Amino acid sequence: MMQDYVDPVLYNRKLTSSPSMYVRIKAWLLLGKDDESPELIRGSLINQKVENVRMLDRYSKTPSQGTLYLTATHLIFVDPDAKKETWILHMHIASLEKLPLTTTGSPLLIRCKTFLSVTFVIPKERDCHDIYTTLQQLSQPSNVEDLYCFQYTASFEDIPKTSGWNMFDLRSEYKRMGVPNDHWCLTMLNKDYELCDTYPKFLYVPSTASTTVLMGSSRFRSKGRLPVLSYLHHNKASISRCSQPLSGFSARCLEDEQMLNHVLRTNPNSSFMYVVDTRPKINAIANRAAGKGYENEAFYENIKFHFLGVENIHVMRNSLIKIVETCEQKNPTMNSFLSGLESSGWLKHIKSILETSWFIAQALEDNISVVVHCSDGWDRTAQVCSLASLLLDPYYRTIEGFQALIEKDWLGFGHKFSERCGHVQSDNKEVSPVFTQLLDATWQLMQQFPLTFQFNERFLLTIHDHVMSCQYGTFIGNCEKDRLDLRLSERTFSLWGYMSYHLSEYINPVYVEDETPGILIPNLCPQNIRFWRGMYCRFENGVHPREPLGDLLLATCDHSRSLEDHIKYLTKKISSVKSLILNVTEKKKSKHDDTNLLDNKYLYEKNARLESSDDNHPLKTDHLEKDKSSTDTKGAQEVMSSLDSVALDWKTLRNISECGCSAPFDHFSRKYHCRKCGDVFCIRCIDKQVILPGHLTLRAVPVCRPCFEKIQGSSVEAVE
Repeated sequence: MMQDYVDPVLYNRKLTSSPSMYVRIKAWLLLGKDDESPELIRGSLINQKVENVRMLDRYSKTPSQGTLYLTATHLIFVDPDAKKETWILHMHIASLEKLPLTTTGSPLLIRCKTFLSVTFVIPKERDCHDIYTTLQQLSQPSNVEDLYCFQYTASFEDIPKTSGWNMFDLRSEYKRMGVPNDHWCLTMLNKDYELCDTYPKFLYVPSTASTTVLMGSSRFRSKGRLPVLSYLHHNKASISRCSQPLSGFSARCLEDEQMLNHVLRTNPNSSFMYVVDTRPKINAIANRAAGKGYENEAFYENIKFHFLGVENIHVMRNSLIKIVETCEQKNPTMNSFLSGLESSGWLKHIKSILETSWFIAQALEDNISVVVHCSDGWDRTAQVCSLASLLLDPYYRTIEGFQALIEKDWLGFGHKFSERCGHVQSDNKEVSPVFTQLLDATWQLMQQFPLTFQFNERFLLTIHDHVMSCQYGTFIGNCEKDRLDLRLSERTFSLWGYMSYHLSEYINPVYVEDETPGILIPNLCPQNIRFWRGMYCRFENGVHPREPLGDLLLATCDHSRSLEDHIKYLTKKISSVKSLILNVTEKKKSKHDDTNLLDNKYLYEKNARLESSDDNHPLKTDHLEKDKSSTDTKGAQEVMSSLDSVALDWKTLRNISECGCSAPFDHFSRKYHCRKCGDVFCIRCIDKQVILPGHLTLRAVPVCRPCFEKIQGSSVEAVE
């Protein structure tokens, strides 16, 4: 599949052993040079090239044959006959498996974190082993400094490196919620990450809680993650988050008991609150043997405890593995697919996460505050706190709001992205699809409430893929402190900056802002929880619609917006012409009336003398007429050129299988219209934006490269 990544820098040389190849690639990435002079192929530099490779996938009836290129950032398969290119980013590779030798070669199975599964049959076993060992090291570096984001530079887009890093501010987000106030205040006890190194430096806690209480509660909570404010509802009910207490079988902490009491008193509308433990109760009981566990109800007054049964990261990891196996069946039947889906338990887990989130949201709507925790408070707690906020607050259903939600509840409060997504070599038992489940649960809500979300499915898929890609520094590290230590905002690009330049791709065309309800009330009966084909089977072109409905609606909206802008421009020009005609008519009428009034001989002779004197005066009528004629001609030319600058008819998206550059279109590749010529292009061929004279708003719009050059040439001629 063609991916929207920067063109890789490639090297072409003879096949060598994998360790030296990896050393050369790493040396090039770090030093920008190598020991051999590279050869150019189609303007790109290749590291390793293997010909006569067959690509097998379950999405095509016949295998493709072509050339496999190994590059510094991608594995690229090119089938020249079918004009097909498959790009696999190294960081997207989840697993590699060498299959038994066949008569046609050595098969290499690659599974990706984006749910692409493909097998390359390489003629020589030595070449297969060489690529296998190199990809193992490139797909999961041992050092965080070797990640893609530290070498990535935006190639065809002029996006500043600073763009996006300042879009979100934690204090501004809490200020939007009305904090600080009489009940909640900002504490700076964690300004140097000494109270809790996995929390953000700015923490909001009850105003009545003393430093002693805060520090005592922190010591009694796993990883020092004391109860702090996550979300404040308009009725003063709140969501606070923390980790499990270090209670063991009988331990207690007065400061922690006081801390929860302070949280309770921040809401004057209720005499009690809930503590939601997202774990199954049996898991919480098992943790008591390790000196952890859950709160003893006898020690905490006016608090009701609930266990809501969301499974741990290991169960979720195994569930996703079963989903992938189900989707990879070679000849699936209805029975095998449905039984595989059921045995995975994936939809059951999504349902339990949504039910827990709805329980929390309902409590807040009923004026009851909630304290949420799981084990360490950075996985299940992040899921349900953010989803409950999404159900309660329409702001989080906008593009900006959803990004703020991720920044606050996931990046700020220390979800371990690098460990959960396997960015670097680490214990595989720490890898789990926790964030994928957030996006899946959000998608479930989008299916039930299609008019209430500003963003579309592509928005969620883009975030998911770039969390895994490590192309941007936004999701690198396990907490805020990690990202500051790595100086990511100085050294890498931000995903939010990239997405801000492509907002039109993520707009839900049926979003109605004015009709968005305050709280969403989801129907969580089993038949309403759906399998997300667009995520887990997105590369199966045969099972998707020929043209995604969302893309057709977006194209229609873009076309309508361009025409409306053009109509406004024409309306203004017509008004100007109408005004000009009226002025000329009035002047002629006025002149005629003045001539009739000159019946006095003295006035008549005086007027005649004025008309005959100073024939070369600049205000003389014939000079004005000449200047006015020149201005009118120039204005007419401007209007005519403006009319030609906007495409009135756009080419239909149907049956367009490839761009003019031969790049193929698939279900996931969006097709783009040039606003000047109306033709269809891929993202690489429509990377220019320019102001069209025929648009009244004078905002830059996407145009293809030939049109961009034509407009630039016209601008130069006009200046000359």
